[in-house]
Amino acid sequence: MTENNTVTLTIDDVEVTVPAGTLIVDAAKKYGIDIPVFCYHPKLDPVGMCRMCLVEVGAPRPSRETGEMELAWYPTLQTACTMTVVEGMVVRTATENVTQARDDIIEFLLTSHPLDCPICDKGGECPLQNLTMRHGAGTSRFDFDQKMHLDKHVPLGELIYLDRERCIQCGRCTRFCDEIVDDPVLAFRQRGRRLQIISTSEPGFDSYFSGNTTDICPVGALTTADFRFGARPWEMGHVATVCSHCPVGCNMSFSTRTDRDAGGQVVVKRVMPRQNEQVNEIWICDKGRFGHHFTNSPERLTRPLMREGGELVEKDWPEVMATLVAKLKAVNADVAGLAGSRLSNEDLYAFQKLIRGMGSNHLNVYPARLDCGDLVAQVGVGQGTNLGTLGKGDVILVAASDLEEEAPIWWLRVKQATDRGATLIVINGRPTKLDRHATHNLRAAFGDEAATLYALLGAAIDEARSGREVDGLDDLVSKLGAFKADDAQQAAAEAIAAATNVVAIVGNEGLSRDGGRALAQAAANLLTGTGHVGRPNNGLLVVWPGANVQGAFDVGISPQWGPGYQPLSVPGLDTIGVLNGVKSRSVKALYIAGADPAAEDPAAVEALNAAEFVVVQDMFLTETARLADIVLPVQSVAEREGTYTSGERRVQRFYPAIPVVGQSRADWDIFREVAESLGLETVPAAAASILLEIGQAVPAYAGITYQELAKVEEQWPDVGGDDLYYGGTAFQNTRGLGIQWATLADDPDAALSVSWIEPAEAPQPAGGELLVVPTTVLYNRETAFAQSVVVHQRVPLPYVALHPADAERLGVATGDAVLLSVNGHEVQASARVDDEGAEGSAPPGVALLPMKLQVAATPTQAVTATVQKVTG
Repeated sequence: MTENNTVTLTIDDVEVTVPAGTLIVDAAKKYGIDIPVFCYHPKLDPVGMCRMCLVEVGAPRPSRETGEMELAWYPTLQTACTMTVVEGMVVRTATENVTQARDDIIEFLLTSHPLDCPICDKGGECPLQNLTMRHGAGTSRFDFDQKMHLDKHVPLGELIYLDRERCIQCGRCTRFCDEIVDDPVLAFRQRGRRLQIISTSEPGFDSYFSGNTTDICPVGALTTADFRFGARPWEMGHVATVCSHCPVGCNMSFSTRTDRDAGGQVVVKRVMPRQNEQVNEIWICDKGRFGHHFTNSPERLTRPLMREGGELVEKDWPEVMATLVAKLKAVNADVAGLAGSRLSNEDLYAFQKLIRGMGSNHLNVYPARLDCGDLVAQVGVGQGTNLGTLGKGDVILVAASDLEEEAPIWWLRVKQATDRGATLIVINGRPTKLDRHATHNLRAAFGDEAATLYALLGAAIDEARSGREVDGLDDLVSKLGAFKADDAQQAAAEAIAAATNVVAIVGNEGLSRDGGRALAQAAANLLTGTGHVGRPNNGLLVVWPGANVQGAFDVGISPQWGPGYQPLSVPGLDTIGVLNGVKSRSVKALYIAGADPAAEDPAAVEALNAAEFVVVQDMFLTETARLADIVLPVQSVAEREGTYTSGERRVQRFYPAIPVVGQSRADWDIFREVAESLGLETVPAAAASILLEIGQAVPAYAGITYQELAKVEEQWPDVGGDDLYYGGTAFQNTRGLGIQWATLADDPDAALSVSWIEPAEAPQPAGGELLVVPTTVLYNRETAFAQSVVVHQRVPLPYVALHPADAERLGVATGDAVLLSVNGHEVQASARVDDEGAEGSAPPGVALLPMKLQVAATPTQAVTATVQKVTG
């Protein structure tokens, strides 16, 4: 071994140098030398089951006669996927013995494999098919009549189907579930040739990541319910995109094709992961994979609507735009804008420019549950951060978030970091799946998370005080005496003090907007005070409630800041202030783009009904759109180009994949025409040019262009290439890896500061009341996601989770109907009573109420409420 911890060996007469500990199969791959595999996958632990990777190996050893080193060949072929390289090793991958072994393995696998390539979904991107063409003998010594005949099209769940005849028992799917995502819901049953994959969960294949098994399956044994027999790989086009469901920003690809059932239109047939090792590696969650059907839903709006005689009727664009402009001129500055997180950076920038051009700063993201974009701009995770490199010696802290439900791929990457030895600290008011992997599980009452962080800071700061000058730190330290760490908190604080890197991930489960701000500030203070900002793998990560909330704040969708977090001299109203302002007539018009407040908030319904004028831009006739005076149809992420900014501040580009649906238009294009008609300064007439203007208004975005965002670099492992047997069918990234913009702390000369915000407390229930805490579930009834019928069985009916003691007091059992009186409104749901301490269960005195399952009246922050059983 050399001094730099590398190993030099020879493979097929080619001298290669690789890191120590590298497997032979990976060493060969790095130098473009072909060693076929079936069971091996670079993201999974090696098992050596399929024997397809057999090679001849010679290794240096002392001679028995002379004691000098000599090359000794192993007497039998060795599995390249289980043997690590050693200095001076020699490997032969193409000898007669190796070739014969591969031919024999292929022949053996085909003894019971069905010869249905012409109709198999995997045909055209099947490793077994490809390797059979390369290594198969063309004849078989086995009797065709002795082939095994097993069940075909077996539903492992409603999302994934298994063809047992095609399965080659490589175990990739079971190992993925066990090793990568900690969902041990698939298993082998029986033995020998009758070995079969089964689901052990109820419902079947109960995992948010089940679709990934179809990507890494080396045959056509596993297929997705919405793509089976849908198209052949060579018939489809493939277009790079970014997931629009959560803040992770997973890189994906839309596979498109002309579809007879869609009247000959080009539609999205499937979604595949696109490799980005810094974001989502080669994985996506099932919401991203199956939640694309909104793009070609028959429910899409195709023409503008305008209210006449109390009804919304279709109109032409010129007539609707003329009315819209006239109405906005009449209200002048008394207008407020609410934007949803599906809008691109270009849309959002154009929106704020329009509203501010009218003289109003009443702008906000809906739902605005977290208000701390400026803190991320100061101490967000450092440039170059990659959760996939965190491990031994590092600390990840997660507070007030059910991470698997809110950002599944972040959950997966945090879990994998703990597998590599990272210390995980979880601060939450209830148990979640992340607790399984926590080294320090600090249970805090809802609302006490910020106080817990200050207890950690007080215990850690003497051991790990920041080496940079931090304004306000001494004053902050003087306040920490009120937060004494208990033994569990002290142990967690010691881990932070000793850590090489610390990443703090904060949500706001159950917290008010102010409480979420206080928690994020406490996390920022902890990171800054202990010196864990301004470098890779250190800093703050916020679990935003949507795909582009970070981008919205960056470009100025805020009542407090303009683009680039420039403070406003005349701040606008927040969302609650806007709703109250409508009722008091200080706000006359509402302009809502990509948000649906009426589906959740009765106060929003009242405000919409009270407004003089409401315009909504959306893909569907949402509950909010039904109350509008004008509804404008907009394009989906699949029909246009633009950028999103992920929670890690990575700006990423998506591309148009399908033709425009009906007369829908890009949001920014509509905003531009409205501003132009009002005589206001507006944005350029191209998305790429708008991003250039954003770069001028937002210093952090300077230099971020569509050309720069399209750049790629070589990634490891190499997946999705010609040899699909190695990494699976995940797509190589040829259209851009994105750019992570720099925070203030990334500048070593920048002055850092900490600020004090008094930790907010959750409301205290009176006698007989419960604290109702809104929670997030991945599968919900948002209008866009509801178009994916294939997932409907996984979307729960409205329910409220109760602690067994509270349920007993109320005389309630699982399945009973209960009525919650919340903020003067009533919500009916089904009761769910879990075992005490079970994942997702409610603590005593708390009722957990998932958002976006009710029609309305679900709170967005913790409130006190009465709960009673519905009788009769």
